[in-house]
Amino acid sequence: MGLLFELILGLLAGWLASVIMKSDGENGMIMDIILGIIGAFVGGFIFNFFGQAGVTGFNLYSLIVATVGAVVLIWLGRLLMGGRRI
Repeated sequence: MGLLFELILGLLAGWLASVIMKSDGENGMIMDIILGIIGAFVGGFIFNFFGQAGVTGFNLYSLIVATVGAVVLIWLGRLLMGGRRI
């Protein structure tokens, strides 16, 4: 059941990040899940760097951490791609 919750958290975080970065609908659901899951690791690293907890389970705080990480990933992707949307 844990994997299912991680996929749901990843989907929600990836979707929220794509809405925030105005790339909603361009990536597709699979890419949103991937961005959300990788974003959870990136967000956890960023939050740990500043002395806060990373992803702590299936809760609102973890969704925020994963979304922040996914937003950073989208931003870095655009920066590296020369402004093209990803």
